[in-house]
Amino acid sequence: MALHWKLVIDARDASALADFWAAALEYEVEDPGALIERLLAAGHLSKDAVAEHHGRRVFRGYAAIRHPDDPFDEFSGTGHGRRLLFQDVPEGKTAKNRLHIDVHAGTGGLDELVTRLESLGATRVRAVDKGPAGRWWIMRDPEGNEFCAAG
Repeated sequence: MALHWKLVIDARDASALADFWAAALEYEVEDPGALIERLLAAGHLSKDAVAEHHGRRVFRGYAAIRHPDDPFDEFSGTGHGRRLLFQDVPEGKTAKNRLHIDVHAGTGGLDELVTRLESLGATRVRAVDKGPAGRWWIMRDPEGNEFCAAG
């Protein structure tokens, strides 16, 4: 049996960073609204653990995104495949990431990808040219986490 996994990313604003990465990767933001309503009604969740984001209830300090083609639990919104979870942490980013995401250009090419990522809030750091291995951009997401945009 394959292992289930998710990549967890620390954030200052989990919901906003999930929105960025969902748009950047063309993933879907998970909607835990039905689960939250059930937990609140049963008294298993306090109202302090809930926030509102874009007009829907979310778990305060947590947000997740999933690949749109992967299976998911319709009740909880939780994906059962390629998934990223964002969690608020009190400390800010202080050093270079030891793990990062590479976003590969589709049919539009690298320049179109980088322009789209910038329109979502990413910033270019520097271009890297590895000759036959290709060219890519080192970029930062809206919270300063490094990632690569590759052609």
